[in-house]
Amino acid sequence: MQLALAVDGHSMFYAQQKLGWFFDPRRLLEYATATPGVEIGSAFWYTGLKDPTDQRPFRDALTSLGYTVRTKPLREFGHDPEQRQFARANLDVEIAIDLMAVAHRSDELWLLSGSRDLERLVEVLRARGLRITVFNTDGMVPRELRNAADRFVDLATLRPQLEKAEALQAPVFSRT
Repeated sequence: MQLALAVDGHSMFYAQQKLGWFFDPRRLLEYATATPGVEIGSAFWYTGLKDPTDQRPFRDALTSLGYTVRTKPLREFGHDPEQRQFARANLDVEIAIDLMAVAHRSDELWLLSGSRDLERLVEVLRARGLRITVFNTDGMVPRELRNAADRFVDLATLRPQLEKAEALQAPVFSRT
């Protein structure tokens, strides 16, 4: 079975903040292929950037793990140069194009997002025969997206499988 994996970095950042822990992209890939016969045909990670060097080590690590990383500049707003504020990069179109492009060679899609704008994409991919699972956490995914998918998985239930290993280690030094 061929699995396509799409991670909306912006959406997942806020979901993980709500959960109080961060998932490890490597452990996500391991979890996805833990079932015998499952192969990852495509793995995408989408993220907005403040500047071209933003998150460079993280993006390089994702690429070395096998993710195709798609980026877009964050839109800046505000008039005071000392008070720069950023809005979303909005990578929903890129997500839709990539997933439509790999749909013909995929059996299942794991979508880690909470974007209401992806509801129609999910409906179309399901109509093409893909099994769709949306991952997020309660309160961070609109009902429309959740209902369009075959299955919803709350990331809170996957903490033991996905949490970053560094977060599980005891500190080397502690203050007394």
